[in-house]
Amino acid sequence: MRIDALLRAGRTRSFEFFPPKSDDESVTLEATMVELAALEPSFVSVTYRGGTESRQRTFDLVSRIQGDTGIVAMAHLICVGHSVEELREILTNYLANGVVNLMALGGDVPTDPALARGDYAYASELVSLARSIGDFSIGVAAHPLGHPRSPNRTSDRRYLAEKLRLADFAVTQFFFDAREWVELVSELSDLGVDKPVLPGIIPVTTLAGIPRMATMGAAVPPALVDRLERAHERGGASAVRAEGIAAATDMCRELLNEGAPGLHFYTMNRSTATREIHEQLYGV
Repeated sequence: MRIDALLRAGRTRSFEFFPPKSDDESVTLEATMVELAALEPSFVSVTYRGGTESRQRTFDLVSRIQGDTGIVAMAHLICVGHSVEELREILTNYLANGVVNLMALGGDVPTDPALARGDYAYASELVSLARSIGDFSIGVAAHPLGHPRSPNRTSDRRYLAEKLRLADFAVTQFFFDAREWVELVSELSDLGVDKPVLPGIIPVTTLAGIPRMATMGAAVPPALVDRLERAHERGGASAVRAEGIAAATDMCRELLNEGAPGLHFYTMNRSTATREIHEQLYGV
Protein backbone atom coordinates (compact mmCIF):
# COMPACT_ATOMS: atom_id res chain seq x y z
CA MET A 1 0.00 0.00 0.00
CA ARG A 2 1.23 3.46 -0.90
CA ILE A 3 1.12 6.27 1.63
CA ASP A 4 -0.16 8.76 -0.94
CA ALA A 5 -3.11 6.41 -1.52
CA LEU A 6 -3.71 6.09 2.23
CA LEU A 7 -3.80 9.89 2.53
CA ARG A 8 -6.29 10.16 -0.31
CA ALA A 9 -8.49 7.58 1.43
CA GLY A 10 -8.68 9.46 4.74
CA ARG A 11 -6.79 10.52 7.83
CA THR A 12 -3.74 8.52 8.80
CA ARG A 13 -1.96 7.83 12.07
CA SER A 14 1.65 6.76 11.91
CA PHE A 15 4.67 6.04 14.10
CA GLU A 16 8.38 6.63 13.58
CA PHE A 17 11.19 4.36 14.76
CA PHE A 18 14.96 4.38 14.48
CA PRO A 19 17.11 1.27 13.88
CA PRO A 20 18.60 -0.17 17.10
CA LYS A 21 22.34 -0.13 17.64
CA SER A 22 22.58 -2.77 20.37
CA ASP A 23 20.86 -5.89 21.67
CA ASP A 24 19.21 -3.90 24.47
CA GLU A 25 17.85 -1.37 21.98
CA SER A 26 16.60 -4.23 19.81
CA VAL A 27 14.65 -5.73 22.71
CA THR A 28 13.07 -2.35 23.49
CA LEU A 29 12.12 -1.75 19.88
CA GLU A 30 10.63 -5.22 19.44
CA ALA A 31 8.36 -4.68 22.46
CA THR A 32 7.41 -1.22 21.24
CA MET A 33 6.51 -2.42 17.76
CA VAL A 34 4.30 -5.19 19.17
CA GLU A 35 2.47 -2.73 21.43
CA LEU A 36 2.00 -0.11 18.73
CA ALA A 37 1.03 -2.63 16.04
CA ALA A 38 -2.07 -3.34 18.14
CA LEU A 39 -3.15 0.25 17.42
CA GLU A 40 -3.29 -0.58 13.70
CA PRO A 41 -1.22 2.33 12.37
CA SER A 42 -1.70 3.47 8.80
CA PHE A 43 2.05 3.18 8.35
CA VAL A 44 5.36 3.38 10.19
CA SER A 45 8.62 5.00 9.16
CA VAL A 46 12.23 4.13 9.89
CA THR A 47 14.95 6.77 10.14
CA TYR A 48 18.37 6.71 8.53
CA ARG A 49 21.58 8.24 9.84
CA GLY A 50 23.82 7.66 6.85
CA GLY A 51 26.83 5.40 6.38
CA THR A 52 26.95 1.79 5.27
CA GLU A 53 26.04 0.30 8.66
CA SER A 54 23.05 2.57 9.25
CA ARG A 55 21.91 2.06 5.66
CA GLN A 56 21.74 -1.69 6.16
CA ARG A 57 19.96 -1.40 9.53
CA THR A 58 17.29 0.80 8.01
CA PHE A 59 16.90 -1.47 5.00
CA ASP A 60 16.65 -4.59 7.16
CA LEU A 61 14.13 -3.09 9.58
CA VAL A 62 11.87 -1.63 6.89
CA SER A 63 11.93 -4.87 4.90
CA ARG A 64 11.19 -6.96 8.00
CA ILE A 65 8.31 -4.76 9.18
CA GLN A 66 6.65 -4.83 5.80
CA GLY A 67 7.38 -8.47 5.09
CA ASP A 68 6.69 -10.00 8.51
CA THR A 69 3.95 -7.80 9.96
CA GLY A 70 2.13 -6.53 6.90
CA ILE A 71 2.32 -2.97 8.24
CA VAL A 72 3.05 -0.38 5.58
CA ALA A 73 6.62 0.85 6.08
CA MET A 74 8.41 3.94 4.83
CA ALA A 75 12.19 4.10 4.51
CA HIS A 76 14.11 7.30 5.16
CA LEU A 77 16.98 8.09 2.80
CA ILE A 78 19.40 11.02 2.85
CA CYS A 79 21.57 12.66 0.20
CA VAL A 80 24.57 13.42 2.42
CA GLY A 81 27.52 11.12 1.94
CA HIS A 82 26.15 9.27 -1.09
CA SER A 83 27.08 9.21 -4.74
CA VAL A 84 24.33 9.00 -7.33
CA GLU A 85 25.36 5.40 -7.98
CA GLU A 86 24.93 4.48 -4.31
CA LEU A 87 21.53 6.13 -4.17
CA ARG A 88 20.45 4.29 -7.29
CA GLU A 89 21.50 1.00 -5.76
CA ILE A 90 19.63 1.70 -2.51
CA LEU A 91 16.46 2.73 -4.32
CA THR A 92 16.60 -0.25 -6.68
CA ASN A 93 17.04 -2.64 -3.74
CA TYR A 94 14.00 -1.17 -1.98
CA LEU A 95 11.87 -1.67 -5.07
CA ALA A 96 13.10 -5.23 -5.40
CA ASN A 97 11.94 -5.87 -1.82
CA GLY A 98 8.53 -4.30 -2.37
CA VAL A 99 9.25 -1.11 -0.43
CA VAL A 100 7.71 1.78 -2.38
CA ASN A 101 7.30 4.40 0.36
CA LEU A 102 10.23 6.75 0.73
CA MET A 103 11.06 9.77 2.89
CA ALA A 104 13.60 11.78 0.87
CA LEU A 105 15.84 13.98 3.01
CA GLY A 106 18.85 16.18 2.48
CA GLY A 107 20.37 14.99 5.75
CA ASP A 108 22.39 16.72 8.44
CA VAL A 109 25.92 17.60 7.44
CA PRO A 110 28.27 15.42 9.56
CA THR A 111 31.12 16.92 11.54
CA ASP A 112 33.59 14.65 9.73
CA PRO A 113 34.19 16.25 6.28
CA ALA A 114 35.06 12.85 4.83
CA LEU A 115 31.48 11.70 5.48
CA ALA A 116 29.93 14.80 3.93
CA ARG A 117 30.87 14.02 0.35
CA GLY A 118 27.98 13.37 -1.97
CA ASP A 119 26.67 14.18 -5.40
CA TYR A 120 23.44 15.75 -4.13
CA ALA A 121 22.88 18.53 -1.62
CA TYR A 122 19.10 18.82 -1.64
CA ALA A 123 16.18 16.48 -1.06
CA SER A 124 14.52 17.69 -4.26
CA GLU A 125 17.38 16.11 -6.22
CA LEU A 126 16.80 12.81 -4.45
CA VAL A 127 13.06 13.01 -5.20
CA SER A 128 13.80 13.48 -8.89
CA LEU A 129 16.20 10.53 -8.88
CA ALA A 130 13.67 8.29 -7.17
CA ARG A 131 11.03 9.28 -9.73
CA SER A 132 13.38 8.26 -12.52
CA ILE A 133 13.95 4.83 -10.99
CA GLY A 134 10.49 3.67 -10.00
CA ASP A 135 6.97 4.46 -8.90
CA PHE A 136 7.67 5.48 -5.31
CA SER A 137 5.31 7.27 -2.96
CA ILE A 138 7.59 10.04 -1.71
CA GLY A 139 7.47 12.21 1.38
CA VAL A 140 9.70 15.15 2.26
CA ALA A 141 10.42 17.05 5.47
CA ALA A 142 8.86 20.36 6.46
CA HIS A 143 9.81 22.70 9.29
CA PRO A 144 6.94 24.83 10.62
CA LEU A 145 9.30 27.59 11.78
CA GLY A 146 11.68 27.17 8.84
CA HIS A 147 14.68 24.92 8.29
CA PRO A 148 17.62 25.83 10.57
CA ARG A 149 19.80 26.47 7.52
CA SER A 150 17.25 28.64 5.71
CA PRO A 151 18.27 32.33 5.57
CA ASN A 152 14.68 33.45 6.18
CA ARG A 153 11.12 32.16 6.32
CA THR A 154 10.20 33.41 2.84
CA SER A 155 12.98 31.49 1.12
CA ASP A 156 12.25 28.45 3.28
CA ARG A 157 8.64 28.36 2.15
CA ARG A 158 9.54 28.83 -1.51
CA TYR A 159 12.04 25.99 -1.40
CA LEU A 160 9.63 23.76 0.51
CA ALA A 161 6.88 24.47 -2.03
CA GLU A 162 9.24 23.57 -4.87
CA LYS A 163 10.24 20.36 -3.12
CA LEU A 164 6.67 19.40 -2.28
CA ARG A 165 5.52 19.94 -5.86
CA LEU A 166 7.84 17.06 -6.79
CA ALA A 167 6.83 14.85 -3.85
CA ASP A 168 3.50 13.39 -2.71
CA PHE A 169 3.29 14.60 0.89
CA ALA A 170 5.32 16.13 3.71
CA VAL A 171 5.93 15.26 7.36
CA THR A 172 6.87 18.08 9.70
CA GLN A 173 9.55 18.32 12.31
CA PHE A 174 7.91 18.12 15.73
CA PHE A 175 6.45 21.34 17.14
CA PHE A 176 4.34 22.39 20.12
CA ASP A 177 1.80 24.94 18.88
CA ALA A 178 -0.92 23.96 16.39
CA ARG A 179 -0.90 27.48 14.94
CA GLU A 180 2.55 26.79 13.50
CA TRP A 181 1.14 23.96 11.37
CA VAL A 182 -1.86 26.05 10.34
CA GLU A 183 0.42 28.89 9.21
CA LEU A 184 2.72 26.50 7.35
CA VAL A 185 -0.15 24.96 5.39
CA SER A 186 -1.64 28.39 4.66
CA GLU A 187 1.68 29.74 3.36
CA LEU A 188 2.17 26.70 1.13
CA SER A 189 -1.35 27.14 -0.21
CA ASP A 190 -0.54 30.76 -1.04
CA LEU A 191 2.29 29.37 -3.17
CA GLY A 192 -0.08 27.02 -4.97
CA VAL A 193 0.81 23.84 -3.07
CA ASP A 194 -1.96 21.93 -1.29
CA LYS A 195 -0.47 18.48 -0.88
CA PRO A 196 -0.90 16.75 2.51
CA VAL A 197 1.37 17.93 5.32
CA LEU A 198 1.40 15.52 8.26
CA PRO A 199 2.17 17.16 11.61
CA GLY A 200 4.93 15.52 13.64
CA ILE A 201 4.09 14.94 17.32
CA ILE A 202 6.28 14.34 20.35
CA PRO A 203 5.25 15.03 23.96
CA VAL A 204 7.55 16.72 26.48
CA THR A 205 7.35 14.45 29.51
CA THR A 206 10.24 15.71 31.68
CA LEU A 207 11.69 19.10 32.56
CA ALA A 208 15.11 17.73 31.58
CA GLY A 209 13.75 17.11 28.10
CA ILE A 210 12.99 20.79 27.50
CA PRO A 211 16.52 21.90 26.49
CA ARG A 212 17.04 18.65 24.58
CA MET A 213 14.09 19.42 22.32
CA ALA A 214 15.80 22.57 21.07
CA THR A 215 18.90 20.60 20.07
CA MET A 216 16.71 17.99 18.38
CA GLY A 217 14.95 20.52 16.19
CA ALA A 218 12.32 22.67 17.92
CA ALA A 219 12.40 24.72 21.11
CA VAL A 220 9.59 24.27 23.64
CA PRO A 221 7.52 27.49 23.75
CA PRO A 222 7.60 29.53 26.98
CA ALA A 223 3.88 28.94 27.60
CA LEU A 224 4.38 25.17 27.59
CA VAL A 225 7.52 25.42 29.73
CA ASP A 226 5.50 27.41 32.26
CA ARG A 227 2.70 24.83 32.15
CA LEU A 228 5.14 22.01 32.85
CA GLU A 229 6.95 23.89 35.61
CA ARG A 230 3.67 24.63 37.37
CA ALA A 231 2.80 20.94 37.11
CA HIS A 232 6.11 20.09 38.76
CA GLU A 233 5.34 22.42 41.63
CA ARG A 234 2.00 20.67 42.12
CA GLY A 235 3.09 17.06 41.88
CA GLY A 236 6.69 16.50 40.81
CA ALA A 237 7.89 14.39 37.90
CA SER A 238 4.70 12.36 37.53
CA ALA A 239 2.63 15.53 37.22
CA VAL A 240 5.03 16.89 34.59
CA ARG A 241 4.64 13.72 32.56
CA ALA A 242 0.85 13.81 32.79
CA GLU A 243 0.76 17.50 31.85
CA GLY A 244 3.10 16.96 28.89
CA ILE A 245 0.89 14.19 27.54
CA ALA A 246 -2.21 16.31 28.10
CA ALA A 247 -0.61 19.23 26.23
CA ALA A 248 0.31 17.01 23.28
CA THR A 249 -3.19 15.52 23.23
CA ASP A 250 -4.75 19.00 23.28
CA MET A 251 -2.59 20.03 20.34
CA CYS A 252 -3.49 16.89 18.40
CA ARG A 253 -7.18 17.59 18.86
CA GLU A 254 -6.69 21.14 17.65
CA LEU A 255 -4.75 19.94 14.62
CA LEU A 256 -7.47 17.47 13.70
CA ASN A 257 -10.09 20.18 14.12
CA GLU A 258 -8.03 22.38 11.77
CA GLY A 259 -8.09 19.68 9.11
CA ALA A 260 -4.75 17.91 9.55
CA PRO A 261 -4.59 14.87 7.20
CA GLY A 262 -3.29 12.70 10.02
CA LEU A 263 -0.83 12.58 12.90
CA HIS A 264 2.75 11.28 12.82
CA PHE A 265 4.19 10.32 16.22
CA TYR A 266 7.92 10.39 16.97
CA THR A 267 8.07 7.44 19.36
CA MET A 268 11.79 7.46 20.25
CA ASN A 269 11.35 3.66 20.08
CA ARG A 270 9.10 3.64 23.15
CA SER A 271 5.37 3.19 23.18
CA THR A 272 3.94 4.35 26.50
CA ALA A 273 3.43 8.08 25.88
CA THR A 274 2.31 7.52 22.29
CA ARG A 275 -0.22 4.91 23.41
CA GLU A 276 -1.62 7.24 26.08
CA ILE A 277 -2.12 10.06 23.58
CA HIS A 278 -3.57 7.64 21.05
CA GLU A 279 -6.08 6.33 23.59
CA GLN A 280 -7.21 9.85 24.47
CA LEU A 281 -7.72 10.68 20.79
CA TYR A 282 -9.10 7.44 19.40
CA GLY A 283 -10.30 5.50 22.44
CA VAL A 284 -7.94 2.62 21.69
